[in-house]
Amino acid sequence: MNAESMSNIIREAIIDELKRQAEISNGALTVQTTDDLVTINGPVDLDDLVMVVIGSVAGGP
Repeated sequence: MNAESMSNIIREAIIDELKRQAEISNGALTVQTTDDLVTINGPVDLDDLVMVVIGSVAGGP
């Protein structure tokens, strides 16, 4: 796997996790994305985010 491919996998995992957290936050967290930017307003569960990144690097779900 090349660096660009790994970067895309990690980027997608981060965005998906942030959006998941926003969906269950009852409006406390909002996430807006463009091709190369993300705007995050509100609290983020950093432990969950880190686990998703580690899982994406390790090839997990």
